[in-house]
Amino acid sequence: MKFIQLNARSNFASILMLTLGSMLLLMVSCKETEGFNTAVSSDPTKPSQVTAVKVDNYAGGAVITYSLPKTDNLLYIMAEYRINDRVVRQSKSSYYTDTIRVEGFEKSQDYDVTLYAVSRAEVKSDPMTVKVHPQIPSYLAVRPSVMMQADFGGVNVVASNPDKQPIGVIVISTDATTGKLLPVEQYYTTVANVNFSVRGYDAIERDFGVYITDRWGNISDTLKAKITPIFEELVPKSGFSEYRLASDATLGATGLGWNTTRLWDDNTKDPGWHTEAGSGKPLQICTFSIGKLTKLSRYKLWERGEAFGNNYAYKHANAKTWTLWGSDKTAPQDIELPLTSEYGTVVGDWVNLGNFTCPPPPSGSSPNQITPADLAAVYAGFEFNIPLSAPKVKFIRLAVSSTWGKTDFAHVMELSFYGNTK
Repeated sequence: MKFIQLNARSNFASILMLTLGSMLLLMVSCKETEGFNTAVSSDPTKPSQVTAVKVDNYAGGAVITYSLPKTDNLLYIMAEYRINDRVVRQSKSSYYTDTIRVEGFEKSQDYDVTLYAVSRAEVKSDPMTVKVHPQIPSYLAVRPSVMMQADFGGVNVVASNPDKQPIGVIVISTDATTGKLLPVEQYYTTVANVNFSVRGYDAIERDFGVYITDRWGNISDTLKAKITPIFEELVPKSGFSEYRLASDATLGATGLGWNTTRLWDDNTKDPGWHTEAGSGKPLQICTFSIGKLTKLSRYKLWERGEAFGNNYAYKHANAKTWTLWGSDKTAPQDIELPLTSEYGTVVGDWVNLGNFTCPPPPSGSSPNQITPADLAAVYAGFEFNIPLSAPKVKFIRLAVSSTWGKTDFAHVMELSFYGNTK
């Protein structure tokens, strides 16, 4: 089974997975200590309680405001509360503030929060119980919007997360060994419009499911469906051929073997497709046939890495933004393409198949400080989905609109397309 890494992930994924593991497997109590660990006084005086408590509820949590007790020895305020039937949390707030946040609640209902004032000698005040009633948590708010549909080699999942809260979208499917529904993809995100695909399956009906989770281990119910993945294959490069049009960019470095046909020679390093410098054109375009009328699903693009002692990754004329145009015509005609356009825009014989951006260095470094991991990402190639609604095409125009080095020429090493040619 093939699992894919998706660009939408972030460091939040690793943090959240560790958090969920500790919550779900160990079922331990959670604490937010904020450094209040050691008694710094021997004064045994019990502090007074907080007063004038007010509650402001929000999705999955609440902000509690209060008046601090008049106690010289006060160190912090502590809130203790149960977020579900497994986990008890503690939140702490220093004596410099008059608010404390409690969050991670499983449902929108009444919960008891016990407040303590704690002295520098770690002596607690008498407890004060406050009721909070959080609004619907984000993971539950997102769940009704979840939809699944068959995709090439798997399933496509979409959901709406308008508040852009951290959520996990967990895809499950039948495990061949145990026969149980087990996670096959864990997609962690804060984007408003969730849209990703899980691939690597034959075109045979199988059970899929999706549930939503959050960073506190709360889990929604599961949407289940029987779905038959759409047949997908690597479009054979033996059928590719150049289809040069008048508005295509002039080729550069041809004496060194750089030309359009290098885009499908199964070589992801030098040489590749390279246009001539000094053209001043806003778009660097090449046009070619993929041999057969094909319903495309995705493609991979490889950019230039190290060569001749130089590191070109995320620099120079490597493509940064581009558009794919496609045509189903027998002999599509040339036309001037716009610098920007929306997906689905039709210009002459050509339709916009998508606007794409090269992902930034995974290390987060600037292009001038590329790490080995960043270079490895370049050599692995960048994968992009083509919308399911895109029409079948036989011809492709790659139109590079900007490069990492802001050059007026561009280069790409290799392209691979996937889809259904039948």
